[in-house]
Amino acid sequence: MASKSSPLLLPLLILFLSALLTARADPDITSDFIVPPGAQLNSSLFTLAGLNQTLSGGPKNTSLEITKVSQLELPVLAGQSVSLAILQFAPNGTNPLHTHPRSAELLLLLQGTLSVGFVDSGNRAYTQVLYEGDVFLFPKGLVHFQTNLSPELPAVAVSAFGSSNAGLVSLPKALFGSGVGEGVLANSFKTDATVIETLVSANMG
Repeated sequence: MASKSSPLLLPLLILFLSALLTARADPDITSDFIVPPGAQLNSSLFTLAGLNQTLSGGPKNTSLEITKVSQLELPVLAGQSVSLAILQFAPNGTNPLHTHPRSAELLLLLQGTLSVGFVDSGNRAYTQVLYEGDVFLFPKGLVHFQTNLSPELPAVAVSAFGSSNAGLVSLPKALFGSGVGEGVLANSFKTDATVIETLVSANMG
């Protein structure tokens, strides 16, 4: 004889399914695309010009320059679950440890040599040296980095995301530039206040 279902089973199932639906990076849309308010419906709506200079050479005045093509820069991306970024690294330039909470990242190296890697939820690091034409996947939400191995030449890469707004959490800024108490940080990293003060000072602003 079949046993009775728990009265909590249905509410828990509904809660679980709701969590799955809300965890998606972008909401589904019921039209081909969304026309931003005040925009004219023509081919220009789907175009972002002027990136040709970005695709070659290193950044002008910084160790890393990131040019985003997300919903903010191209509003018609809303609901399309896609965006990209162009990363220009100066010699020895680094994209510090960070995460994208709403999307995986697929990086294609166009120029130079990069060391890349991520850390999984079991604290295992996966690192790789990339050369021109190589592709590397950073899984959704995991901490990762990229750094230019050349002390003389720039590097350029293009990253694709499965969200119109993948989000960015920079670990140095999130940990040491967000106002978390220095005592909490010192205890968490098992170090003294002087070290934490130096790190906070370097990441504020």
